[in-house]
Amino acid sequence: MASIGRMMAQSGRSARHRQDARAKTVLPKTVLPKTVLHVGCGRPGAHKLHPTFRGPRWREVRVDIDARVGPDVRADIRDLQPFADGSVDAVWSSHNLEHLHDHDVPRALAEFRRVLRPDGFALITTPDIEAVAQLVVNGKLDTIAYHARAGPITALDMIYGHRSAIAAGNDLMCHRTAFSRDRLGRLLVQAGFTRAVVAQGDAFDLWAIALREKAPASLEALAAEAGPAGVPPVRGGRSGERA
Repeated sequence: MASIGRMMAQSGRSARHRQDARAKTVLPKTVLPKTVLHVGCGRPGAHKLHPTFRGPRWREVRVDIDARVGPDVRADIRDLQPFADGSVDAVWSSHNLEHLHDHDVPRALAEFRRVLRPDGFALITTPDIEAVAQLVVNGKLDTIAYHARAGPITALDMIYGHRSAIAAGNDLMCHRTAFSRDRLGRLLVQAGFTRAVVAQGDAFDLWAIALREKAPASLEALAAEAGPAGVPPVRGGRSGERA
């Protein structure tokens, strides 16, 4: 009987040990990826996604009006109706705002803000009309300014759209408006973003970060770091002030 009692005591201690071990086991938290809307995405290409959004922390949703490029969601950036208010973490807009008619730009920017969560942000790049205009003033209207994956780019391409693509029948590549640092920052604030930072890039382009009300200020570096040394970014807020 004593032997049976010892066996039962040992069995009880083993069971408690197993329970304690289970209680101390900390399972890793499941971190769901954040969602970035890649608006005006064009044809698939890993290089088209900004480095900020590459990796397992982000899930890309490709959005385009052109069904031929195989977007995840076919939609017009002026009306992102398939996406609910406050449903995504970021919007990535690379060289597509200039394809809109000028009067449609505020509508598109307001849609970017609408679909973002309160701590979300939009990262935007577009041609810098002031830098391009300097090429024209210097007599370099049709001189190659730089080479892109699409081919050589001139001031004419940056002002009116990529001529080779347009000549091939893609009228969606036409440019219909333009932006300076001040103008883009002002439009972002007018669209309802709490803060906006716009910097000049090194390829005749602008880089802007537009933040909703709960987005961390540290995100402003995404735009500021894109500008070359010595060119301070333009900052704006709801008050309309510039720093």
